[in-house]
Amino acid sequence: MLPPVTDFLPELQFQTSRSSGPGGQNVNKVESRVELRFRLPDSELLTDEQKQTLLQRLASKLTTEGDLLVVAQEDRSQLRNREIALRKFYEMLQKALHKPKPRKATKPSKGAVRERLESKKKHGEKKANRGKLDY
Repeated sequence: MLPPVTDFLPELQFQTSRSSGPGGQNVNKVESRVELRFRLPDSELLTDEQKQTLLQRLASKLTTEGDLLVVAQEDRSQLRNREIALRKFYEMLQKALHKPKPRKATKPSKGAVRERLESKKKHGEKKANRGKLDY
């Protein structure tokens, strides 16, 4: 089970820069882009098993040092971009740590098998009747 996002706050680093997103002249003056950095190997909230899973599943999103980077620049407000980055980060962790339910193998019912075979037989007869006629 994953701890709440508020527990991760001490382990997160935020860096701001000028955004390329919406905002008109505001873009050139205000640092509204937020970059969230999470040092995965040093996390005290995650178990070793969770860390290994995240290292494997999020390998393409990690830096060479093992930092997870999440960038948000959708909004004009730095505060909202920070919230968006936090939400993206938490959803990414949840998705990566989700274990799919194992599939149970099932057999088709006798009725379904019978229907399929009857359909095949009809189709075969239809094709067999297309042959040349003997006079």
